[in-house]
Amino acid sequence: MKFTAAFIATGLLFSLASASLQADEDGDMLVINGCRIEAATECPGADLRGADLSGADLSEAVLSGADLRGAVLRHARLGNANLAGAQLSGADFARADLRHANLRGSDLSAANLEAVNAWAAFFQGATLDNASLTGGNFEFARFSGASMRSANLRAGNFEMAWLVKADMNAAELVNANLQEAKLSNASLINADLSGARIRYALFLDTAMQGCTACPFDWQL
Repeated sequence: MKFTAAFIATGLLFSLASASLQADEDGDMLVINGCRIEAATECPGADLRGADLSGADLSEAVLSGADLRGAVLRHARLGNANLAGAQLSGADFARADLRHANLRGSDLSAANLEAVNAWAAFFQGATLDNASLTGGNFEFARFSGASMRSANLRAGNFEMAWLVKADMNAAELVNANLQEAKLSNASLINADLSGARIRYALFLDTAMQGCTACPFDWQL
């Protein structure tokens, strides 16, 4: 009886796995929980938790509100993708293409965005607490109102980025490029800007208490 029950349980798990991860008729298309993994796919609210999407082409995909917690998207192509409001905590985006992607209001806490190309991407209102953005290209990106507490932005390129009202308390910006970045009304309390390039950056009414290497004498 125990053997029969175990056999049935194993069969059920296999059936569920087959339903969640399968190929289409020609065997070329990856489908996860009903979401076709391809460029311009439309999977708002999809459950893609922990999925391995390394190198996948999801450019212009609609993944707004999707659950990608812990997913692996290393080297994935997500240019112009819509990830607004998506759950992306702990996801691995290392070296992914996020150019002009929409991540407004998404949860990227503890996510890995190391060396990503996020030129002109939209992160307004997103949560990036404890995330790693080291060596990434965020030139012209929008982070207005984003939470980036204790985030690692070491050697990141934020030239011309909008960081207005961003919360970067205790963030590490060592050797980051902040030239011409807009940080008005942002918070850099206990942050570290050692070696950062800040030429022509805007620090109007920026909180800097306890900050290392912040421009305390900055004037408009």
